[in-house]
Amino acid sequence: MPAASARPRPTLLDVAAAAGVSKSLVSLALRGDAGVSARTRERILVVADQVGYRPSLTARTLKQGRSMLLGAVISSLDNPYHTEIVASVEAAAEDSGLSVLLAHGSRDRGRLADRVHQLLDLGVDGIVVVSSWVPEEVLAAAARRAPVVMVGRTAAPVAGIDSVNNDDEHGAALVVDHLVARGHRSITHVTSSTRPAGIARRRGYETAMRAAGLAEEVRVVAPGPTALDALVHDATTAVFARNDVEAVDVLDHALDAGLRVPAELAVVGYDDTVLARRARPALTTVQQQRDLMGARAVALLRERLDGRADDVHEVLVPRLVVRSSS
Repeated sequence: MPAASARPRPTLLDVAAAAGVSKSLVSLALRGDAGVSARTRERILVVADQVGYRPSLTARTLKQGRSMLLGAVISSLDNPYHTEIVASVEAAAEDSGLSVLLAHGSRDRGRLADRVHQLLDLGVDGIVVVSSWVPEEVLAAAARRAPVVMVGRTAAPVAGIDSVNNDDEHGAALVVDHLVARGHRSITHVTSSTRPAGIARRRGYETAMRAAGLAEEVRVVAPGPTALDALVHDATTAVFARNDVEAVDVLDHALDAGLRVPAELAVVGYDDTVLARRARPALTTVQQQRDLMGARAVALLRERLDGRADDVHEVLVPRLVVRSSS
């Protein structure tokens, strides 16, 4: 029995025939041309959807000189912060008629470098990097081929690359000030990060503790099971964790130890991810403006594509979201 032939992909001519209009009018309507009335455009869009028409990416690339694709590179998929940033990038890209290709590198610098090169080889118009693990020399080389925007911190600005990040030191200070105002003095910071954002948060914590007259109370603990088990049994009355993932680990250890949160131990995270809202008790945390970060990253890429040559580095101010855990 002969195999069934593949159904041909619907074309502009098919849409025109189904809508009873010319091919050129269909093309103008799909491009959003101002010369096509809203009523006619809506009718053509409905017909196009009914016949299953989708614009050819290859044809669009040849016509516009762009792939209309953006790459997004993240460290890993296990921290909701990264995926939520990518969601905001994708939303902003869609508003601009762009699509997003996602790649992650499991916090492996070599793998992340490979992912950047692969996206460039696929012809993306630009790349949003949500990872401080990508080697700076790889970022610099990538920026010579396509616009690159860093969401988050690098150790130092990389020439030719724009960035959007959060004021991590200020965010950490908000946490300390909040806990001190609640009467806490023994405030421990849980972190082992050597990444730029983690270093800045630790610096902000230590500076704020000294400013509050609590220099002798400064204490930093790594987020391992043994250390956390010890932490919930010592004199600490409040914990500031580097991110929400590590804060939830602290909550788990505290509850397993029979501590009442926040009566016996207050816990604060950072990032305001979905984990913070779903934890019980709900987690006090520092909110980064993730939607704005993604939108600004896409906007900066578009500006580069339109010819801007100077580097732009935007720093957004976070805010503390107080919930039941503190």
